[in-house]
Amino acid sequence: MSSDPWGRVDETGTVYVRTADGSERVVGSWQAGSPDEALAYFERKYDGLVVEIGLLERRVKTTDLSAKDAMTAIDHLRQQVVEAHAVGDLDALGKRLDKLVESVEARREERKVQKAKQSDEARHAKEALVVEAEELAQSEQWRAAGERLRALVDTWKGLPRLDRKSDDELWHRFSHARSAFSKRRKAHFASLDAQREDARKAKEKLVAEAEALSGSTDWGPTAARYRDLMTDWKAAGRAQREHEDDLWNRFRGAQDVFFAARSAVFAERDAEQGENLKLKEELADEAEKLVPVTDLKAARAAFRSINERWEAIGHVPRDARPKVEGRMHAVERALQESEEAEWRRTNPEARARAEGLTGQLQAAVDKLQGQIETARAAGNTSKADKLQRELDGRQALLDQALKGLHEFGG
Repeated sequence: MSSDPWGRVDETGTVYVRTADGSERVVGSWQAGSPDEALAYFERKYDGLVVEIGLLERRVKTTDLSAKDAMTAIDHLRQQVVEAHAVGDLDALGKRLDKLVESVEARREERKVQKAKQSDEARHAKEALVVEAEELAQSEQWRAAGERLRALVDTWKGLPRLDRKSDDELWHRFSHARSAFSKRRKAHFASLDAQREDARKAKEKLVAEAEALSGSTDWGPTAARYRDLMTDWKAAGRAQREHEDDLWNRFRGAQDVFFAARSAVFAERDAEQGENLKLKEELADEAEKLVPVTDLKAARAAFRSINERWEAIGHVPRDARPKVEGRMHAVERALQESEEAEWRRTNPEARARAEGLTGQLQAAVDKLQGQIETARAAGNTSKADKLQRELDGRQALLDQALKGLHEFGG
């Protein structure tokens, strides 16, 4: 008989394996050779099981083997161990398989937690996509919002599916938001097309009138009408792109014809007015020599002569008119002031009134000065300041009256 720690071969060639509780189990018989060869054969069977278990342990540890497949493989190996025709520590193999089951269960739980986390993240991500899509559904940034919604669809497709109910509910909201945006955008552009068609019709009429006016020589009213047409053009809005440029070119071209003709006429007129300006500047030079006035009667006669020649000259350029006319008006005012001064000098009633007013004001000023001195001496600063303000006002009136009296030669 031959034996080792985990098995033996009896004299009949029967091979036994010892179990952990000390009992024995028959695993086979050997008749072809020595008992040692029999034990070696059944030990190799055991080594084969060790290798298979080791391989499964590595697969569980290093690959994405599913828990279901791992448990199937473990059950298969466990059955092999239980029924094994092998000699060795079969109980140790059973314990390794038990540990492997624990490892698979732990991994299953890990994956369950990970899957729950991924599902939760996916849910939050999809909810965020839905919220953004619903906000975009109200946008009027048609191009940007449309592009963003398309990008959201791509993002949605890349996310894991949730449970059917949750996924369907979120997708329904997401899809509804996209549909609502598409419907609003379609309605907007349909309305825009209608507006552009209305704009095209309105601009066709404006173009027709502009072209009809292009040959007019009624410069002022026609230019004003073109300004009105331009206002109406801007208010009409844009026509379709394929019509807008053509209509504008016709509209602008008609204006250009009119304004080019007007410019040619105005250029000729400006040349004439330039000559008129030179003549009027010479007359203004002549008029300014009458000031200061020494002989009012002679100056009046000379100015009338100058003014008659002035009126006989035509228009001058508009931008030069205020200056040259202002020079003549200044001379005219100087003559009027000389006449008024002469009249005041020869008007005894006005002189008497001026003298009377001057006397009254002087008396009031003198009285106020006395009251101020009295108040200050009494220490009544407030009253003195009040009287001083009244005195300042009366003194200003007195100064003005004295100036008027001086003009009478007094």
